[in-house]
Amino acid sequence: MPVVNAHNEWDPLEEVIVGVVDNARVPSPDRGLFAVDYADRLTSMDQIPSGPYSERVVRESAADLERFADVLRSYGVVVRRPRVADHSRPFASPEWSVDGEYNYCPRDVILPIGDTLIETPMALRTRYFEPFSYKDILLEYFEGGANWVSAPKPRLADETYETGPGAGQVLANLEPVFDAANVLRIGKDVLYQVSCSGNRLGARWLQRVLGDAYTVHIVEGVYDGSHLDTTIMPLRPGLVLLNPERVSAERVPAVFKNWDVIWCPPLPGVVATAEPVRASSWIGMNLLMINPELAVVDAAAQPLIKELNRHGIETEALPIRHSRVLSGGFHCVSLDIRRTGLLEDYS
Repeated sequence: MPVVNAHNEWDPLEEVIVGVVDNARVPSPDRGLFAVDYADRLTSMDQIPSGPYSERVVRESAADLERFADVLRSYGVVVRRPRVADHSRPFASPEWSVDGEYNYCPRDVILPIGDTLIETPMALRTRYFEPFSYKDILLEYFEGGANWVSAPKPRLADETYETGPGAGQVLANLEPVFDAANVLRIGKDVLYQVSCSGNRLGARWLQRVLGDAYTVHIVEGVYDGSHLDTTIMPLRPGLVLLNPERVSAERVPAVFKNWDVIWCPPLPGVVATAEPVRASSWIGMNLLMINPELAVVDAAAQPLIKELNRHGIETEALPIRHSRVLSGGFHCVSLDIRRTGLLEDYS
């Protein structure tokens, strides 16, 4: 088995990176941060609630992450953690200066496909150097035989970001830009969401890098707000979880035309626990498959847990109390590095 082996979202999990919440903060006002994360609910950059998250949010989130890691270990999964960083330190390019955010969501930073790890050209300046916290782990995987690719570092100049009335797509198509969480793996088919965290040029770059073994399918006009894994979640071959607020029966991606669908029920129990709130209650469908019959799910998402059980999927229901505040559920805060299984065609 290669040290890195990730072909889909459900094969039996063997190794994973789980994020850390140490020093997590809302970055200082910046054009990119405003356009991607706040333009839909604030009127100016000055209103961004910058600064460290509360001690309670950090303490409780750290406990939830450690509980999650312990459960994964109990199933024989190797758990790795990124290096703790000081996200308050400013950094700059020739065109801008910012500070950092967190290492809570490794899913956003690195994209494992097959035996290859791809550092993605992320949409936020504030997360530009986030991959550095994973360098020691990436070097170890490289020494173990994994391919390691870094996308071209984007300029992220001011003209990258569109805001205001009639702005249309937030990210201009000036250079490849996308977060790894804009992508879902379904064997030889790869879904890529065009949104405020991924542009069309990013999809073209990814297709060219992956080559003819894969087909990158663009998902567009479904959800403009950031990542794909609160809208679509493949559970096992032939079964997919979809967000009914964003995906209609007529607009189910063609990859799933012969699949059964679980329409995620409303999740009123997934509540915001502090301010500011970045994610909706749909973050509750952001689950992690340990294997095709077992999912780690937010314990507050009881209606979803019942639906999964009804379809033969057992659940580890765990707390992730500040998922809406930190904008990350169990899929976001983990990065599956190695799953058993081979590259297959599921369409």
